Amino acid sequence: MKILICGDVVGKAGRRAVCDALPTLRRELDLDFIVVNGENAAGGFGITPKICDQFFAAGADVITTGNHAWDQKEIIPHFDREKRLLRPYNYPEGTPGAGATIFPDHRGRKVLVLHFMGLLFMPSLDDPFAGVEMALLNRHLGSDIAAIILDFHGEATSEKLAMAHMLDGRISAVVGTHTHVPTADAQVLPGGTAYISDIGMCGDYNSVIGMKKEASIERFRKKLPGPRLEAAEGEATLCAVFIETDDETGLARRVEPLRMGGRLSPARPAL
Repeated sequence: MKILICGDVVGKAGRRAVCDALPTLRRELDLDFIVVNGENAAGGFGITPKICDQFFAAGADVITTGNHAWDQKEIIPHFDREKRLLRPYNYPEGTPGAGATIFPDHRGRKVLVLHFMGLLFMPSLDDPFAGVEMALLNRHLGSDIAAIILDFHGEATSEKLAMAHMLDGRISAVVGTHTHVPTADAQVLPGGTAYISDIGMCGDYNSVIGMKKEASIERFRKKLPGPRLEAAEGEATLCAVFIETDDETGLARRVEPLRMGGRLSPARPAL
């Protein structure tokens, strides 16, 4: 199975880059399944139902979110209506939506997408390590499930790595989101699980993690509430990760970064 996972989409520039590229990428890379992290897609803060529809129309199979999941109030009831939209699993019981769901790929095979948020330097939620064990109960990679993907949304690389090593050999991939900076550690772990600490963002890198520079600098310099942060609007770099899994085991054969457009050096998986 060939899977593409796009990092945090930031603002209009990021939306344009993703929506323009996905149809071509699906064809050129022969993609079976696409995940998009859309938690910053609405001007840098959350996502709306309309933007969800744009990503699905472009070819996304699932949208994940993160700590900005609830920023746009109109999205809250949408989490219960749109099953392809996930919020982190480890929000308290009774929170709208779900954080783990099985979806079909384009050939009808079952893909389990897990979405968790880390605890280090993040809002206080339920334990993601215990939560992922619960989400995996009675799920068997390579038999009833063709692929299992975890979007782990967090600040700390140590927490992400610990999660990946705990799950190595049990799921197809653990990919980090949230920091908006792509890391150079894409690898297949010894047990066969693909890993990267952070995919990076789909947004304008002539910015402070996707936001216009001036307001961000002002906040750091004066240590006072400053102007409202706004998403940068220059040409975006699309940052994603390409994962190919073994059809029999569901484990990863390879994982490679994909970067295109904007300011960052390009990277593309071998065909």
